[in-house]
Amino acid sequence: MRVDIIKSEVQRLLRQVPFQEFALNLENGDRVIIEHPENIAFDPVGKNGSSGSPEFHVISSSLRYVSSFEAVTSVAMLDRGDARNGA
Repeated sequence: MRVDIIKSEVQRLLRQVPFQEFALNLENGDRVIIEHPENIAFDPVGKNGSSGSPEFHVISSSLRYVSSFEAVTSVAMLDRGDARNGA
């Protein structure tokens, strides 16, 4: 259930106009910055309306990251200063 909530929030943020950068905070302490809607890929809905795979992939500049929405502890909006400073 929590995975579905996280995925739903990420989908909402990806559709925002104008797009605003956000971060996925993970249980291991990593923070993955989503700088553009095309930087993250995941299966939003599986077969027969199931929630699909919990895995996501992020590709941005030099970052290549694969993880699971099960490991995401929070989703946070970034202000422009956070993104530039690599927060």
